[in-house]
Parts: sequence; structure tokens; C-alpha cells
Amino acid sequence: MNTPEDVINLQKIADIRQGTEIDQDSIRDSVTQLLQAIGEDPQREGLLNTPDRVSRMYVELLDGYRMDPMALVNGALFDITYDEMVLVRDIEYYSLCEHHILPFFGRAHIAYLPRGRVLGLSKIPRLVDMFAHRLQVQERMTRQIADFLEELLHPVGVAVVVEGLHLCTAMRGVKKHDARMTTSAMLGYFRKNIATRQEFLDNISRGAAPMF
Repeated sequence: MNTPEDVINLQKIADIRQGTEIDQDSIRDSVTQLLQAIGEDPQREGLLNTPDRVSRMYVELLDGYRMDPMALVNGALFDITYDEMVLVRDIEYYSLCEHHILPFFGRAHIAYLPRGRVLGLSKIPRLVDMFAHRLQVQERMTRQIADFLEELLHPVGVAVVVEGLHLCTAMRGVKKHDARMTTSAMLGYFRKNIATRQEFLDNISRGAAPMF
């Protein structure tokens, strides 16, 4: 069972914006101003409801700031005598780059070595979504996932690899639509032991389908 101090640490790692809600009125006003700034007519038929659609979209895409991490876990922590690797691979995610507010998306692969406690399977993809559904950089998101699992489970080790395609690179700037980014975070035994780390990397590469 997590102590109150553990819960506080989890909330800190999760960077929860408690007591704040997305200001949809301000988003609607800002989108209207943006349309006008680029020379469009916000009153034409195709754009008439765009500010409202965009405001509702951001409520969905950025809900990770307001997810209660303990409600997400919802008691799905189980005391089990199991000390082999637990691996969940090919977890799809969608996020928004904080530099241009353009999407990046891909797959996350997560493993841990339990120390008498495991997390319910469905909670791991939800954990990825909690950190993906906010303005992000892939490097930080990768480490946040690893740190959260480390604090939640106190395992022997945690490994996270995230692959991503960034539209801010594909659509603008260098315009390299085939460029992929891979980031990793290795904690505990995965960092210290080369064989364990290699076992994880071999498992996520074996039989992997094309990412896109």
C-alpha cells in the first residue's frame, strides 16, 4: 500500500494541475483571432463552428494534466511472488509537441522487474496516456513514465522505450517525413545489467510490426 508520502510524490511526478480547468472561452476567442490573423473569415460556413470544435478538442487532447494518478491506478496493485520481467509493448500514443503544438505519435514499450508487487495490465497504457495527453517533448515523457512506475512499484528495475513520428519535423522545417525518434529510460537493474537490458531490447524488436 502506498503511503501518503508516496501519493504526494506520484502527484508531483505526474505534474498534476489540481483545481484548474481548461478555459474554453479563451480558446474559442483565441482561435477566432487566429483565423482573422491569417486572413480568414471566421463567419464563413466552414469555419463558423471551428473555435468551439478546437476548444472541445483541447479538452480531450490535454486531459493528462488533470488525471488523478491514484484514481488511474484504482487499486490495481497486486502482491504477487513473481520476479521475472513484465513487458507491455506496442502501446500506441498520441501527444502534442510543446514547441509547435503539432502532433507526435508512435509506440511505447515498458518493462519492469517486480519486487513483490505488479500493476494491472490495463493501467500501463492508461499511464502512457496520462503523460502523452499534454504539451510534451518525447524525452521528458519517456522519463516521466519510468519515474512514475519506479515510485509506484519500487521495482528491481524499469525500462521504457518510446518511438515517435513528429509532424513538426515531417510537415515543416526540414520536412523529413520518414524520420523517427527513439528515446529510452533505464532504471535500476535495467541500467546496471547489460544482459537484462538486452533481453528487453530483443523482446521489443522481435516480430515488431511497422510502426506506421
